[in-house]
Amino acid sequence: MIPLRDWVEAVPFPVIVTDTTGIIQCHNAMFAKTFQPFAAKENIRNLFQQWEERGNHLLSIEFQGAPYLLLYHPIVNEGQDMVVYVAADGSHIKLLQQKITELDKLNRELDAIIENSYDAIYITDNQGTTLKTNSAIERITGIPKEYYIGKNTRDLMQRGILKESVTFKVLEQRRPVTVVQSNFAGKETLMTGTPVFNEEGEIEKVVTNIRDLSELNQLCHELNKALELNDQYRKELEKLKTKACRDPDVIVESRRMREIYDMADRIADFDATVLILGETGVGKDLLARHIYRASSRFGKGEFVKVNCGAIPHNLLETELFGYEAGAFTGASRSGKPGLFELAHEGVLFLDEVGELPLALQVKLLRVLQDKQVQRVGGTRPKSVDVRLIAATNRNLKEMVQKGTFREDLYYRLNVIPIAIPPLRERREDILPLVQYFLKHFQEKYQIDREFSRELKEFFYQYHWPGNVRELSNLVERLVLIVPATCITLDDLPSEYRQKEEQPLSTAKIKSLKEAIESAEREMLTIAVEKFNSTYKIAEELGTSQATIVRKLKKYRLQTASRK
Repeated sequence: MIPLRDWVEAVPFPVIVTDTTGIIQCHNAMFAKTFQPFAAKENIRNLFQQWEERGNHLLSIEFQGAPYLLLYHPIVNEGQDMVVYVAADGSHIKLLQQKITELDKLNRELDAIIENSYDAIYITDNQGTTLKTNSAIERITGIPKEYYIGKNTRDLMQRGILKESVTFKVLEQRRPVTVVQSNFAGKETLMTGTPVFNEEGEIEKVVTNIRDLSELNQLCHELNKALELNDQYRKELEKLKTKACRDPDVIVESRRMREIYDMADRIADFDATVLILGETGVGKDLLARHIYRASSRFGKGEFVKVNCGAIPHNLLETELFGYEAGAFTGASRSGKPGLFELAHEGVLFLDEVGELPLALQVKLLRVLQDKQVQRVGGTRPKSVDVRLIAATNRNLKEMVQKGTFREDLYYRLNVIPIAIPPLRERREDILPLVQYFLKHFQEKYQIDREFSRELKEFFYQYHWPGNVRELSNLVERLVLIVPATCITLDDLPSEYRQKEEQPLSTAKIKSLKEAIESAEREMLTIAVEKFNSTYKIAEELGTSQATIVRKLKKYRLQTASRK
């Protein structure tokens, strides 16, 4: 029999032998080399910083910070109970434990991600048997997730829980598959199955994502309603903003002009062509600019105005449509964009459109039809997004009959006709305009002026053949040439005084009664426009309220408060 010491020395691993109390009895050289220094007859537990029982005669120890394993077994040597310990490097075991711990952590995190997914996650093996799912499937199908575990998708189809199996489509086609179907609970779902391959290229699992589209569809429906409502609010706010920010030089008091500007607000966002009709000086360009400012084009493109009667016919074509480099002698080397191009995404205002020559009318009609413009000397048309507003003081219908204006162009322009009445037909606007112009020119020239009551009455009664433009001209002239602070009827230019003081011709002589009634009606007409009550009118005219009431009834007049 080999002595114990010889046997211990022959083992190719660090070996140590102790008695049953742990006192060292012998060891081999490999143990001494690995765990030195230590004293003879020392307790084995004192050699190591860690001593942890792991079961099955296995100990986990630590020596000088390094991990080791001790495999021990009791023996009997020469009638004495002893314990043999065999040591092994434990670093790879510790690394394995770390990997297991990390893997366990990752698995827990993955489980948490799957469980907390808003969509249902459904995992099967390569035979279609359910391995894992999450709680979202219960919200979507109404069936607890535990019910699915271990069941094959074929069983679920047979029981009516599934109409078709994405899992089997994936197993058959070996690629991701997406289907939309309504489940047995009536909910529309989007199901996307994805194969998981192993190293040999075989499908190992199928992961299916199930999304409840009924909730998404409802959200989309509510979102669309909210967007529509928001769009309505936006349009209303834009209209209110337009009214609040209406051009400060837009003065409308008469009912007819308010109706015109209200209609302009309504049609502002529609790209139909507008034809503005009216005498010279009534404010056609002001209305055109207001339509632009009230539209969605405001801020995107420019408001471009051209007076067709102020540009020579031989230059008007290049102004409207532009020209390419070298199109004619003296042309710019880089060419020049026309007004249609400059008004892209905005508004082009053609004032005095009746002055367009027939040749240009044809080209304008083509642009309106095709939404494309071709420069002079060019070969390629260019698309333009332009809203056209035209204006004229001429009778285009008569011009069509005479052959000086194309009928097809007339109907292209006359989609939304707006006729602005002359100033003499909307006298309610005269005095507000007077005050506006007076304030404007006072600020412009830093002059303090006011108009007498008699002069205001003249403004109100005058027939204004030049309309608003003539009124503005006269107010500016009076502000500049009259040195007195208060401007009176006597300060009017001679041509206006002559018209005012012109004697009656014998052909216009009326009876005294008719003349009195005419003057009385005229005076009362002015009064009801200025004052809101019969009491104030009576006080101003120096008579009784009862007389005013009787006279108003006689001439069928009403104050503003009774209209």
